[in-house]
Amino acid sequence: MKYLKYLAFIVLVSSGLIVTLPLKPAEAQVAYGSYVGVGPAVGISDGAQIGGVLAVRYKLLEKPVSFRAQALVGESTAVVPMVSYDVPLNWQTDAYLGAGLVLAGGDTPSPVGNKISFALQPGVDYMVPNSNTVIFGNAIIAFDAYRDKSGTAVSVQGGVGLRF
Repeated sequence: MKYLKYLAFIVLVSSGLIVTLPLKPAEAQVAYGSYVGVGPAVGISDGAQIGGVLAVRYKLLEKPVSFRAQALVGESTAVVPMVSYDVPLNWQTDAYLGAGLVLAGGDTPSPVGNKISFALQPGVDYMVPNSNTVIFGNAIIAFDAYRDKSGTAVSVQGGVGLRF
């Protein structure tokens, strides 16, 4: 009889805890805004140059800052690492301005020139609702980007990415 009182007490307390606990199952959360994507790139400053882009964005969750990198492949290749300041336009869309370097070399210009130069990158990222898909678009403006002549190189690119 003594144990029956303890058992009744444990059942009563346990049932009260079960009612107050959330009943939703635990789900893994994706890091909002981080993605890897691919798409076309068009260099528009030294004659039209068509190529491709491989883009990576790592979004810092607590700050409006992202680390970005793009590899532009055209007649030659350039890698463009950036740090961006992100401004949310709505729940799915961020506009941003990035600053970084164009790492390019060789005799043939890439879509953003053929020497190491400073660059700015304005752009927009759109997170497709209820999916892990991202649609992105941006421009890279590389200052003093050519080895043989002074000039600014501009490339416009966009594509589709997968959030991680």
